Amino acid sequence: MKIGLVGLGRMGAAMSQRLREHGFDVVGWDLDADRNKAMGNSGLRIVASPRAVAAEAEMIISIITEDHGVRHIFKDADGFLSGDVKGKLFIEMSTLQPMTGRELAPLVEAAGARLIEAPVLGTIPQVRDGKLFALVGGRAEDLERARPLLEKMTRRIAHMGPNGAGYAMKLAVNLGLGAYIQALSESLALGAKQGLTLDQMLDVLQEAPYASNWMKSKIGVMKGEKPEMTLDIRTLRKDIMSAVATGALSGVPMPLSAGTLTSLSAAVANGYGQGDLGEMPKFLREAMLQNFQ
Repeated sequence: MKIGLVGLGRMGAAMSQRLREHGFDVVGWDLDADRNKAMGNSGLRIVASPRAVAAEAEMIISIITEDHGVRHIFKDADGFLSGDVKGKLFIEMSTLQPMTGRELAPLVEAAGARLIEAPVLGTIPQVRDGKLFALVGGRAEDLERARPLLEKMTRRIAHMGPNGAGYAMKLAVNLGLGAYIQALSESLALGAKQGLTLDQMLDVLQEAPYASNWMKSKIGVMKGEKPEMTLDIRTLRKDIMSAVATGALSGVPMPLSAGTLTSLSAAVANGYGQGDLGEMPKFLREAMLQNFQ
């Protein structure tokens, strides 16, 4: 089966490798020329545009950063829908606002194709091991068509409902992650101001009732070790911003999420945006508290 892949960042590159290892013929493209060159050097066949990707593939995965970019790869003059896509299945795996899925699905269907969204829980190690958790929005029959492909990358696939539902669930998950990181950051900042050491606090917090696998996986990062980048602070900020915007459109008050977004925005403004999420406690403890001394 020939698969198209648009978006060759960390996740897209890992997906490309995983799929090729399992016998899929993959063709790809990214807006960034350096990524195209690097992936071409690794053996991925690179074509000239999203339209060219769709022309050569039966199923087309897209996984990029944000809503406007996804709209462009579908709707631009050289986008997916600028060519003949009849009978093709698009699998959109970015983390987006639900309204984006609801906007694009009828456009894709009008062109004779189908669209499901499948944002995932998990990062690079889970891609490599085929242990992502896909949150699917779209028609059940389209999910069944995509299942043999998705199963090569996932340990579980959950059908959340129609288009938009998968994105909604992913934003809900990331809201919880953002709030947890904010609470953990404030806990460590409070303890540090009271004379506790980072080692003391992390040792105890691993036994706290709310201890998580995420925190345990980031102990080294929080102690200053260089991480293998999974999700960066700038991207989580984008996701929380999308969640707050979705809440505003839905009439859902989100004061905790708004506060978390403020902290993430401050981290980005102070040069921490490209850092791993595990570096947020360091930012709050060292950068922000200096302003209150």
